[in-house]
Amino acid sequence: MSTVSHGYPPQKICLLRLSALGDVCHMVPVVHALREAWPESEIVWVIGRAEYSLVSGLAGVRFVVYDKASGYAGLLRVGRELLKERFDLLLHMQVALRASLLSLFIRAPIRLGFDRARAHDFQWLFTNTRIDPHPKAHVIEGFFDFLEALGISERKRLWPIPIPEANQTEANALIDEPFFILSPCSSDRKRNWRNWTREGYARVAAHAYHAYGLRPVITGGGRPIEHDYARAIADQGGVPVLDLVGRTGLKTLLALMKRAAFVLGPDSGPIHMAAAAGVPAVGLYAGSNPLRTGPSQSLEWTINRYPEAVRHYLHKEPDAVRWGARVREEQVMALITPEAVMAKIDALMAQKESNDDQGA
Repeated sequence: MSTVSHGYPPQKICLLRLSALGDVCHMVPVVHALREAWPESEIVWVIGRAEYSLVSGLAGVRFVVYDKASGYAGLLRVGRELLKERFDLLLHMQVALRASLLSLFIRAPIRLGFDRARAHDFQWLFTNTRIDPHPKAHVIEGFFDFLEALGISERKRLWPIPIPEANQTEANALIDEPFFILSPCSSDRKRNWRNWTREGYARVAAHAYHAYGLRPVITGGGRPIEHDYARAIADQGGVPVLDLVGRTGLKTLLALMKRAAFVLGPDSGPIHMAAAAGVPAVGLYAGSNPLRTGPSQSLEWTINRYPEAVRHYLHKEPDAVRWGARVREEQVMALITPEAVMAKIDALMAQKESNDDQGA
């Protein structure tokens, strides 16, 4: 185990992690552990605009916000602001060329990045020291590895994301009956086949409503595909839904999740927000490996068809492919059946009922 040599605690630390929403959710327990270990250190987090809207107000952290929609002109503006500061330590926690270019504006004698195996997109060229290798680690463990390199071994999973009273009030006014959150769509990316079928969601929504009296609350960011999914689920499911697509910010959504029975969705930001809300997540995974990117607190409730996808489409055993390799096939999510998802929800609800009985 190697440890970064420095006079600790550092006075000023820069965290560089711009996106994505799920990864930023994984970052929160790491930032909390860093604050607990070094309460006197100033922490500056360079973050994306959308992601900031979720974690804004996090205690003990000052944010520098970059809007990727502003392109490289915006990157230069943020970079010039960062050049005005000096840091004792940079934690470069994103393997993306855009983030690495932004790191060039961050002045710090120690620039800690991923080990060579995980330092994709030439990240190793922008750092001068690395964390130890950690084969087959979940994303959140990879972030905790940065603290391990600093001599901080605590890995508590705590998500202290503040929710303003106005967002809590807004969430409380949206629904006053038992419900679950259905976030059907992942983000727009090239060859990003992570969305399950409309028909599958409709069947599961009907099952949750008829078997457990849980109204489906459908959420999303407001893209046309998300509105299309919401309409299809409502029409085909034949049960009353609450369509909130494009109608809530992330703080309000987090507040709403805290009252939900569970969150259902594919590999996406909301499925990871469930951990911060303290509710189970039923994740739907086939093209990506949930052991690496799944909801870290709810892997037992995750549908994992990744091994079957690797065997069917790549003609290999899962251990024979690179850790984190994606199966980029348009029909990969069809490996997940509605029966499998309903069975997982049944098991989850049975456990919740048992826990309620024991607590009574």
